[in-house]
Amino acid sequence: MLRTALLLAMSSVFAMPALAQTYPSKPLRIMAPFSPGGPVDITARIIAQKLGEALGQTVLVENRAGASGMIGAELVAKSPPDGHMLLANASIHVIVPSLFSKMAYDPIRDFIPVTVASSSPLMLVVTPALPAKTVKGFIALAKARPGEMSFGSSGPGSSTHLTAELLKSVTGTNMVHIPYKGQGQAITDVITGQIQFMFNSPSAVGEFIKAGRLRTLAITSQKRLPQWPDVPTFVETGYKDMVTGSWYGIWVPAKTPQAIVSRLNTEIVRIINLPDVRQRIIDMGGEPVANSSAEFDVFQKAEMARWAKIVKQAGIQTQ
Repeated sequence: MLRTALLLAMSSVFAMPALAQTYPSKPLRIMAPFSPGGPVDITARIIAQKLGEALGQTVLVENRAGASGMIGAELVAKSPPDGHMLLANASIHVIVPSLFSKMAYDPIRDFIPVTVASSSPLMLVVTPALPAKTVKGFIALAKARPGEMSFGSSGPGSSTHLTAELLKSVTGTNMVHIPYKGQGQAITDVITGQIQFMFNSPSAVGEFIKAGRLRTLAITSQKRLPQWPDVPTFVETGYKDMVTGSWYGIWVPAKTPQAIVSRLNTEIVRIINLPDVRQRIIDMGGEPVANSSAEFDVFQKAEMARWAKIVKQAGIQTQ
């Protein structure tokens, strides 16, 4: 029995490097659980093309939209853990447990994080008719008019919604959420003054700001963005807890061999750091990240706890 145990242990030790050398043995699929053309889909396609070149295999992107990304994520969670099926998802991946009482998978237990590809801070934009010209002026106005100021979002539990709820939490203000089915009409209603403000990505509101149809007061990044040098961060205005935004990462099913996880991390981190890829992310209003699997794991667990608290405070329930 001892000899058998030793042989099994030795075989597993030698099998890991051998597995890494033979991987991949067939085309890869990256599941993007949202519609084509969105940031998750774009992130997946940026990675897919260059990952295929690096691995010598075709890498296909598959879209399975629905249920806040849960339909596609469940398919990945239940796929063979051999590194041939990846999940590209956004920060919503670790927020859904706070929003839905029933899920067919666990975002932490059933996945291994590979890397965060990029993050996208959000801008606080207000209707030009609002007298506030700074964040402090905006907060003072909100406190002077409790329950009167309203904000839009692209839907309950979205990053545009939760970021505004975070602002309410850290400033002690009372502002009313108006959910929309998508961000287009919400942006229009901020422009016309039907609602007073919202949070959105620079890529979504940038042209309206440049045209003077929206006013931006601050951005949720740690540092000012090079492409928006005149927009202050919330950190500069005294709200250090307002460093947030959407982020986009890659996962594989739980029990995927560490050798494969390491190979994928190495290749995807290299891809994200390529000059043309970094520039494309920056042009979309994002910031390249490309961290280690271990760093991603710590980050995603902290994000899950952070947003669970905000969801509970706001009483958000989508199911």
